[in-house]
Amino acid sequence: MKTIYNLLATVLLLALGASGPAMAHAKLVSSTPAANGTVDKPGKVVLVFSEKLMAKFAGAELVMTSMPGMADHQPMKITGFTTAMSADGKTMTLLMKRALASGTYEVKWFAGGADAHRMEGSFPFTVK
Repeated sequence: MKTIYNLLATVLLLALGASGPAMAHAKLVSSTPAANGTVDKPGKVVLVFSEKLMAKFAGAELVMTSMPGMADHQPMKITGFTTAMSADGKTMTLLMKRALASGTYEVKWFAGGADAHRMEGSFPFTVK
């Protein structure tokens, strides 16, 4: 009888252990500017994730998708910003050399947490 209990306990522990990593994907919890938000000329973009990120598996791209007064504006990748991770590894900050100009932007992010599984997403925001 003791053998059956040990076997059941082992199976239960294995099942719980196998489901753990699948739920450990890093997810974007919040951002500043907020998704679909409108802000005054920000000097940084802050991304907060659900878990500690592995820095070598995390990053972001910033693209200006429209500019006031330019109907045929092509998407323009913003370069020259630096990326910093918080001490707890859950917050990624994109620090601009100068404030963003008026227009619409899209942040495209990718991140890997403890399981190193790559997650990605994007969101727009507008600068007045």
